[in-house]
Amino acid sequence: MLQPKKTKFRRRQKGRMKGIAHRGHELTFGSFGIKTMEESWLTGQQLEAARQAVVRYMKREGQIWIRVFPDKPFTKKPAEVRMGKGKGAPEGFVAPVTPGRILIEAEGVPMEIAKEALRLGAQKLPVTTKFIVRRDYAE
Repeated sequence: MLQPKKTKFRRRQKGRMKGIAHRGHELTFGSFGIKTMEESWLTGQQLEAARQAVVRYMKREGQIWIRVFPDKPFTKKPAEVRMGKGKGAPEGFVAPVTPGRILIEAEGVPMEIAKEALRLGAQKLPVTTKFIVRRDYAE
């Protein structure tokens, strides 16, 4: 599961996800990718499930890049605990994504295979996504 080796602080504030992605919104490594259409928190388990689905369909041909990393800790209080008494214990890590952010890129496979592989990977994620192709891609 994806998580940082070490963090500066154990707990972080929730924050707000306003606007669109100004970083990580263009294909950098591969010719194909999936781009988010809404904002959400993606957990390490969700990203790993998507990665496995893509790799299995591509039969370990080509190459994929995961462009987000869950480095934001989120906390939860135990069930049936009264209000107050401080913030809960860290539960896991998430990657906040905003609309336009590229999540996964693929390269080295035909377009049909990449499209189906990324569709299967996108099913594992809690956001709506869009399949994109590099502008200068030629079959």
